[in-house]
Parts: sequence; structure tokens; C-alpha cells
Amino acid sequence: MPGRLLPTILQADVESRNTPKSCYVTVGANVYDITPFLNDHPGGGDLILEYGGKDVAAIMGDEISHSHSEAAYEILDDHLVGFVANDSILNAVTKSQSPTQILPLPPSDEGMQELKLNGASKGIANGITSKPVYMSTGVASAEDLSVETDASSDYRTYKFLDLDRPLLMQVWNGGFSKDFYLEQVHRPRHYKGGESAPLFGNFLEPLSKTAWWVIPMVWLPPVAYGTYIAATGLSTFSQLASYWLLGLCLWTLLEYGLHRGLFHIDKYLPDNRVGITAHFLLHGIHHYLPMDKLRLVMPPTLFVVLATPFWRLAHFLFAYNWYAATAVYCGGIFGYICYDLTHYFLHHRTLPSYYRELKKYHLQHHFADYENGFGVTSRFWDRVFGTELGPPKAAKAA
Repeated sequence: MPGRLLPTILQADVESRNTPKSCYVTVGANVYDITPFLNDHPGGGDLILEYGGKDVAAIMGDEISHSHSEAAYEILDDHLVGFVANDSILNAVTKSQSPTQILPLPPSDEGMQELKLNGASKGIANGITSKPVYMSTGVASAEDLSVETDASSDYRTYKFLDLDRPLLMQVWNGGFSKDFYLEQVHRPRHYKGGESAPLFGNFLEPLSKTAWWVIPMVWLPPVAYGTYIAATGLSTFSQLASYWLLGLCLWTLLEYGLHRGLFHIDKYLPDNRVGITAHFLLHGIHHYLPMDKLRLVMPPTLFVVLATPFWRLAHFLFAYNWYAATAVYCGGIFGYICYDLTHYFLHHRTLPSYYRELKKYHLQHHFADYENGFGVTSRFWDRVFGTELGPPKAAKAA
């Protein structure tokens, strides 16, 4: 399903949010959840609660009663949660020949012109952000993946994970529901310029970090040796090449299957701490911190655990010839090496034209729609199984 823009919220729902537990305000058509800011407001939270569920444009602009700086409006932008269709907008929609150009908000250029003609545009021209974000991820573009997260503010706002403390035990002890966990873990954060946030906080920490160059250094020699061994038992080079390339092709299907069926098992994830923690360790942490340079490729220790069953599977499927099975397996492992390096370079390198398109495609999986676009080294299996990402929806300006 495609990424969604911020929602249009019912007026009645906005008006009901006027308590310390949930406080919304509006400025024009923008809706802000300022609950986390109540205790930080210089005039006290009670002053804000007086305007809970109401439009605060007039009071914020009244320099005599309560002057507000530009910083106050920037704080509001950090708490944008959606848009509200007030009575004048709804009246315009009922008269419109093209209501979908107005709702959901923000309106298209055509919809904005229609609102102006109906006198319903007040508060919209300056009230709607020029940068809508995807509801499923909370970001608007690939560039936003590298915007540094304020760890303390993020934790106060979302009550999920404190990036400055070891993450693993926070996930284990957090008591998060599956729905809340999946919502938060797919909203990308960026830790201190791409450094690695603490995961274990003890001697296990280095085992969770792997530089990209470790992958070819560790796995290319065994692949070369295994290919050599396979060659000694196969009669011709073409036979060796056929089995080896078969393994490489099978890897592309396995890459897609693992990414979709294991790493993104979201809907079937057990709603308990064991399932949630396993998901976080296996792939959730990558979506949570997608630009972490040392947690992009798979640690060799984890790869050994995942690769061992496939060694046995290859020799089961090709039991008629041990050397053929070994050639297939080596081709598959070479495919994995290409996958891990490609994945790293898509996140962190400037690439030739083909890979630039692939980079846009993969980062779209992160910033717009994590429920599609599972191919990393190619789109082929996404096309076959109907999960190919289309171009991301352009943000509509008011």
C-alpha cells in the first residue's frame, strides 16, 4: 500500500482534545498535537489548555496580550499531526464539482482556487505546511533520513526509545503493543551524524557493528575456495558456470523472500516482547536508524546462523551431485555479498546512473512505503509479485 500523507481530522475530534492528556490546537487548517509541550510552555500549560481544541492564530498574533517569536511557530511545526476541514471548507466541498481537489487537505492548486472563490481559503494559504510527510514514516523525502534526531525531545514526544541509552533492553522492557512498536520503528531517526546508537551497552556492542569491507574480506575467500572444490568434481567449465549462475539467480529470489517474508513479517508478528525484540534485532533497527553505517551489512556471526540451513538445503535439492550443490551454494553466497555491498552503497555512496535509480527506489522503501519495494539489488521480483513501488507522490503545496 502506498505511503499516506498526513490525515484530515474531524473538527469534532479536534475540539475534544482539550485535556492535559491530549491537547490539540489549530492554526488555520493545520492541526498540532502540543500535549508534549504543555509543561514547557513559558506561560504554563493551563494557559494553553484554555485554547485546547481551538484555533490559536489570533492569540498568537496578538502582540499586546501575548507576544510570540518565530521560534514558537517552529515548535508548532514539530507537532503537526494533520489538517482540519472547518465549516467553510466543508461548505465549499459540497458546492464543488471536483471535491477531491479540496479534500483530503492540503488542496491542489485547482482546489485552492475554488476555496478562494468561495471565500473559504482564510487560514489555509499560510496555515498549511509546504512539506507534507508520509503518515507511515513521518518523513517527506530521502533527504529527511539524514536529519539528526534530538534524542531527548524524540523520547519525550513519542515515549518509545531513548537513543542515548542501550536500545535492546528498552525494547524488551518497554511493554509496547505490536501496533505501537511497528508505527514507531518505521519512523526513521538519525543518530549523531550516522553514528551507531548504543544497542547492548556492554561487551556485546562490537558484535552488532560491521564495516562494509568486512563482508568481501570474510566471505570472498570461502566462495573462491568452494568454487574451486566444486570445479574439481564437475566435468566441464560450462557445467560449473551453469550451477554457479543458478545459485546466483536463486539468491535474488531468496533476497526478496527474506526481505518480504522474514524481515517484514509485520502483520504476523507475535504481539509479545519476544517477537517484538527479535524483529527489532533482525531488521527493525535498520528501519529505525536507516543511515547507521555500521549496522547496514549483516554481522558475520548472524550470517553463519542464517546461511547454515541453506547449505543443507542446497545439498538436499542437489543430492545427486555434491559438487553441483556446492557450486550452487557458492553462487548464492556471492549473490549475498553483492546484495550487502549494494545495500550499503545505496545508503552511503554516490553511484552511476543505474544505481542512482536503484538508490531512489530503495530509499523510497524507507521514507514512503515500507510495505512494498522489497528488492534491493533489482526490482525484478517486485514486478513479478506485484510489490513494485511507483513514483512517490509529490507533496502538494497550498
